[in-house]
Amino acid sequence: MGVLTDYFRAPDDGAVLAAVDDAEGGPLVGGARPVFDGVRAKGVHPEVVLGQLIAVARDVQWEADLAGETPVWPTTPPPGREGPTDEDDPWSTGPWIMRLSRPARDTLADLPAAGLPAVSARWAAASEELDTTDGEDLRPLVEALTALARRAREAGEDLYCWICL
Repeated sequence: MGVLTDYFRAPDDGAVLAAVDDAEGGPLVGGARPVFDGVRAKGVHPEVVLGQLIAVARDVQWEADLAGETPVWPTTPPPGREGPTDEDDPWSTGPWIMRLSRPARDTLADLPAAGLPAVSARWAAASEELDTTDGEDLRPLVEALTALARRAREAGEDLYCWICL
């Protein structure tokens, strides 16, 4: 079983939380029109794999906090609670939704179109978690993520990642 990850843009956490119950299957479903504008990116976990793309784009070493993700759903557990309590607990089962930092969004948005083939190739070489080592295989995803980041920034919105097992 793989991890499903969808990246999407939204005006704020409230809009995301309002859609959580209505978006069974993720933010990119919803009949004829998806709930949010986004990109399917199976297995591109924000902390590690997307963080590696951000590291490549910034020409820095990968660190765990490069995407600057903040949990949106499930929300913070009640005080005194250490972790999941049962199999129906969303902390155990998901889905999980993370908001990415504005610097991460802007790093992706600022990637020039002419540089995407080189960035894709470097990302493929840098990430053991990806299913390919060929940058050309990743270029459509990099193009889609950078375009999404640009649309989010132009609209004053944040980028989010929906994660499901």
